[in-house]
Amino acid sequence: MSVTWRHGQSDGTARSGYLETPHGEVATPAFMPVGTRGTVKTLDSEDLERAGAQMVLANTYHLMLRPGADVVAKLGELHTFMSWNGPILTDSGGYQGFSLDPDISEEGVSFKSVYDGSRVELTPEGAVEVQEALGADVAMVLDVLIGLPASREDTIAAMEQTLRWAERSLRARGRSDRALWGIVQGGSDPDLRARSAAATAKLGFTGFGIGGLSVGETAEARNRAVEAAVPELPETAPRYVMGLGDTEGLLDCIARGVDLFDCVLPTRLARHGKALSRDGDFSMKRAEWIRSEGPIDAECRCVACRRYSRGYLRHLVATGEFLGPRLLSIHNLTYTLELMADTRNAIAAGTFDQFRTDTLARRTTAN
Repeated sequence: MSVTWRHGQSDGTARSGYLETPHGEVATPAFMPVGTRGTVKTLDSEDLERAGAQMVLANTYHLMLRPGADVVAKLGELHTFMSWNGPILTDSGGYQGFSLDPDISEEGVSFKSVYDGSRVELTPEGAVEVQEALGADVAMVLDVLIGLPASREDTIAAMEQTLRWAERSLRARGRSDRALWGIVQGGSDPDLRARSAAATAKLGFTGFGIGGLSVGETAEARNRAVEAAVPELPETAPRYVMGLGDTEGLLDCIARGVDLFDCVLPTRLARHGKALSRDGDFSMKRAEWIRSEGPIDAECRCVACRRYSRGYLRHLVATGEFLGPRLLSIHNLTYTLELMADTRNAIAAGTFDQFRTDTLARRTTAN
């Protein structure tokens, strides 16, 4: 069995569906917690299950260096290695090519290892080979990512090279029981986004990432890019905006027909003492919480909200106790995953637009 997406219901442009994989079904719209090195920082697989995670993301670049794709394969591939029974998506390493002082050529990308400073070479074919060894349900092609704003010339060059690499990735594919998805580029230019999406769709991928966003553009520019790309992609394929995880951004893109997301934001904010909530996001470091008896969010079902007060959580954060980031990570992921579940319910009920309006208004009013 490979990976397929089947349509569920729609409410205007927003839509729900089911991503079927060898390791289970994912109801969409869905958010993937980021387990860069085969772990979501401070959390284990049971934490993720209790939070409501259906699918997680792992990072090709980091895992190919430590412990190595061959080690992961020998230990039963990623699902066994990290004891996660659900689906896994791996990114290709393209973001590392953007963020680690890269040298990009037609052949591939070269950049310094964050572990020992050695030079790492990654080609489109190599990225596919590593991801197939890791055993991910969904692998992403290697792409060329550029920061925004960028010149039209540079944006076109990155887009066209991503397309050439996508063709090479398809030819390198060796496992029919796993999916390989293409990536749409084009910066914040709607015309280039539409061109990239149409050309990537023509290659015949069964799923599509919309990449190159959350790298300096405004929310308005991001939305225009998504609006331009989505109509050029097949209705029967999942659409995945890569690296997006804030409440407003998620709802913006769901309203434009996107199905899948990932981001480090919920857990990264937790490690810096910030809590997400239905009434807006706030820092647990604030002195006003010292004597607060209430939970982060009275409507949240997570252990941090069911058992602990803001006063206690503020104490953990202020004193640097490891339990603080762990509990806040559980809470922030639970909040984000519950947002996705509520979104799916609203789409099924035909009330997504009102749900979105009410959700954003509540957060704005609280702040």
